[in-house]
Parts: sequence; C-alpha cells; structure tokens
Amino acid sequence: MAVTSAGFDPQDPEGAIAATARAVSNWGRWGEADAVGTLNLIDDVARARAAALVRSGTPISLSQSFDMNGPQRGWRRRTNPVHTMLDTGTDAERGSQGFPHGIGGADDVIAMPLQCSTQWDGLGHIFDHGRAWNGRPAGEVVTSEGDLVTGIEHAAAIVTGRGVLLDLGRHLRPDAGELEDGYAITADDLDACIAAQGPTSTVGPGDIVLVRTGQLTRARRDGWGDYAGGPAPGLSFTTAPWLRTHDIAAIATDTWGFEVRPNEFDNAFQPLHQVVIPHIGLTIGEMWDLDALATACAQQSRYEFLLTAAPLPITGAVGSPVNPIALL
Repeated sequence: MAVTSAGFDPQDPEGAIAATARAVSNWGRWGEADAVGTLNLIDDVARARAAALVRSGTPISLSQSFDMNGPQRGWRRRTNPVHTMLDTGTDAERGSQGFPHGIGGADDVIAMPLQCSTQWDGLGHIFDHGRAWNGRPAGEVVTSEGDLVTGIEHAAAIVTGRGVLLDLGRHLRPDAGELEDGYAITADDLDACIAAQGPTSTVGPGDIVLVRTGQLTRARRDGWGDYAGGPAPGLSFTTAPWLRTHDIAAIATDTWGFEVRPNEFDNAFQPLHQVVIPHIGLTIGEMWDLDALATACAQQSRYEFLLTAAPLPITGAVGSPVNPIALL
C-alpha cells in the first residue's frame, strides 16, 4: 500500500474516511436529540468573553456581494442571485401603485440557492454512507420537506462568539499573500501560523476560526475563473483531528469548498466534508471575504474579535446566506 507522508493511502478514500471518522466522532456527545453539533460549545460565558474583545467598535463585513456578478457557474444547479424589482420609483411617478395621498414605494424579490455566496453549510448538508450528524439515517433527517432535525434555524441565535483569523496566505506566502491553488493546509501550518501571529490567535474551545488563503483576493484581481468548484487552496484531509482536538465551534474560509481542491485522493469528492459535518458536527462557512479583516488584524497585530454570523432562520434549510460581522 502506497501511504503518503500525510499518513493515508491516496487510492483508498473509503478507508481513510472511515478511520478518521471513528477517531474524531462526536456522536452522542450532546445527546441523541442534538441539532447543532459543535455550536453547543458557544455558551453564554463564551459570548460574554467575546464581547469583551471589542475595543474600537469598528465593524467589518465579511460577506461577498449577493448579485449576478458572483462566482457561480451552474454546478449542481447553483446560480448567482437573481434580483427583481416588484415596485419601482417609475411606478410611483406614474401613480400606478394604487396608494392614497401620493405615497409610493419600492419592493423587490431575490431568487437564489442558499449557498451561492457567503454562507454556512448546515449539519444536514453532507452525509456519510447514508448517515447524517449524530448517526441518524439521512432519509429521516432531510426529506422533500427539508431538514426535519438539524435545520439551519436551530443555529439562528447561537453563532456569536470569539472569532480568530488565521491568515495562512500572508503567513506562508508573505510576498504574495496568497496560497496557490491545490495547496493543502496542514495542522502544522495552522500551528505555525498561530505561533507567528501571536497569543491573540490561539485557538480554543468554542472559537470560530476563519482561515484566509488569499484565493478570493486572486479571483477579484484575475476574474472568477474556476473559483466555484475548481482548484483551490484549502484544508488538508489530515486536519480533521486538529479540528476535533481544538473543539472549535465553527470554521470558515475564503474559498468555495473549504478543503483543498483537487482533493488529496485519486478519486474523491470533498472527503473532509464527509468527516467533519456528519461525524464532528462542525458548521462550515465558505466564500467569506476575509481581506479587509486581514488588513485590520495585521495593522493592529491582533487576530481575535467579536464575531456575529447568524444564519437566516429558514425552516428546514441545510445552509444559509450570512453577512458575518467582525467587531474590533
């Protein structure tokens, strides 16, 4: 068997996924009825402690735009948002809206996949051999009526806590500030970045970790290209134990798929997702805009902040758009 230096056989994703899943499983940790997984680690004490991190009160939005100029190319029927006006100023000028005493208004609607731009992957998003988070049969969790057990609405009031930025782009490529596509970020890389950035980037239980690779920076400069679904820097499959050991509440990146692409096995699709969502119960964020935050953190030499990133309480959804706000 040809085992890589990372400790897995690139020709055996099934074996590696099964072994890793057994090693990091959180099934049963918060009871059989649990619906939010590692978000349980953000308690009131953690939120109060995170609120004390605010110094200047400066807010930084970590969201990409939600418009037709987004990165989606139709993969799995994912499209960019379609924004349509229902009432306009033109209608008001013409007096065609039917309102009394000259009042007019504008109204609009948006149609979009819930994971077309900055978003959270919910716990019902990925299964392992037909099993969802906490070992439940996938078909009993997500049906045509939506996620009946772990719908994203259960997380709507929870995701406010200590955010930690790990700027791997600047740490590993100080000149460019961007990791090349296909770079697999290892646990050693994460630890080295924490050591280099200093004590404000120490990662512990209940933290929300943000990993900047710099790929979004490159896409903005050079065009979207294959940003949605193509080659990308990202977390190595081998980081699953690191994510579990540090007991983080959630993690987000500036890439489409969170983990390195192409994936590290000869024939696989998102194997790290297959472990961390249904087995660890980890909420994953993707396509976050971390550039302005990275600049501010570097200027202040401070990488911790209050982060609020509530998903929309869309009943039964397996993901949600989000406008995360870092408060420095």
